[in-house]
Amino acid sequence: MADENFCKDYLVLKPEEASPLDCIRILYSSALQKRNFFNAPEEATVRGFRHRWIIFVSVVMQKLFLWLKGPVAKIGSLLELWLNYPSCNGGYCTLFLNLLTGRLVRPDNSSPNFRSIVGNLDTRVELDGSIKNGDNRYIPSLAMMASKLSYENKAFVQNVIRDKWQQMKFMEFYNFWNDYEEMDTAQAIMFEDTSTGNNLIVVAFRGTGPFDTNAWRTDVDISWYEFPGIGKIHGGFLKALGLQKNEGWPEKIQLNSNQKLFAYYTIRENLKTRIHDNKNAKFILTGHSLGGALAILFVAILTMHGEEMLLDRLEEVYTFGQPRVGNKQFGDYMKEKLREFKVKYLRYVYCNDIVPRLPYDDKTFLFKHFGACLYFNSCYKGQFREEEPNKNYFSFLYILPKILNAVFELIRSLILPWRKGLEYKEGWFMKIFRIAALVLPGLVDHFPQDYNNSTRLGNLPPNEYLKKD
Repeated sequence: MADENFCKDYLVLKPEEASPLDCIRILYSSALQKRNFFNAPEEATVRGFRHRWIIFVSVVMQKLFLWLKGPVAKIGSLLELWLNYPSCNGGYCTLFLNLLTGRLVRPDNSSPNFRSIVGNLDTRVELDGSIKNGDNRYIPSLAMMASKLSYENKAFVQNVIRDKWQQMKFMEFYNFWNDYEEMDTAQAIMFEDTSTGNNLIVVAFRGTGPFDTNAWRTDVDISWYEFPGIGKIHGGFLKALGLQKNEGWPEKIQLNSNQKLFAYYTIRENLKTRIHDNKNAKFILTGHSLGGALAILFVAILTMHGEEMLLDRLEEVYTFGQPRVGNKQFGDYMKEKLREFKVKYLRYVYCNDIVPRLPYDDKTFLFKHFGACLYFNSCYKGQFREEEPNKNYFSFLYILPKILNAVFELIRSLILPWRKGLEYKEGWFMKIFRIAALVLPGLVDHFPQDYNNSTRLGNLPPNEYLKKD
């Protein structure tokens, strides 16, 4: 029985089952249904070379990430460990003395002082004290910091919320199961902001880790499922959110013997309980990168299940560097539902960030963004747009401007601490990526650093754009 029997139209790529010869066949054969790596209805057609080319690129890229999975994870783990040695040993001087005297402390990746790669790129954990509740930057800035914090371990998250963020109360830390990959592939945190006066619950989904090739695979995967009356939705993101094999999205599920947690179902039930216990509670959803995709798709599944109580309590959805999640029909469906339940959805895009420009938006697969795009340039000047500039990133016309922009961003990183304060000072680790971006422009634009700066320093358009529909 096919895993996709819960919907009539779908395209699912299984690169792990594609041989090198299969990859070559993609370029000249339209009979892909005969191949194990290509799962689609028998009547589905592959429309021309352009269609086959995009499938070829997706399969090859995913196979590359599968091949790199072990080495990249090992490098990331060693780098993360190395970056945490100074903080676990009291600084560089103490680290050197401990090394000489045999008292070196090995970092524990579950300790409250252990930072992820993302946490080492942007080391800020304090909320911006100049942005108070009532300021139209307050919720976006809190959402961005929550999105960044969601990359960290449970002890680190608890420590920051308890000791660094005043009037915040830690609630939950989750690791979620992917039924298709049979492993944990998603993470989220939940906490309460009591300073708002109405007990605002914040749910933040973790994004793509810099050395997590499984998440990279999801970003380049072009698999999709079509739901009647709703449209086509990216398959990889649905799987990370808790899509059930052979069942799709049943309203309720039976937990297996290992009590695996699925993102959508676990968070939905937790929110129901907390909102039932607190009649004034409302909540927002947020996430960076893959986390942004999961945040907005969480809303989509709520609408599919008719969860009106939760949708009425949902205030806002903020995503940062979010990839495309569905086609135009899905976008139209979501815009209507967001209007119906008066949910504000803002999609932040910083400058040349490549991830919001994925998957490719063309006439073949029709992945489309929807909702308000709040675009920030490298001067942190924001403007509302229907689509970010250079929407597919790979354009010869933008190569030189992107390189020049990377040069400006490097210079700006040296000047910004003098103009705005030491909290904007970037460490040597981030500087290395700024330099690398001179060769690969836009590389660092996806990192939380500039999204964080955009919510703190960026000008916001007039307030009428920020009101709910």
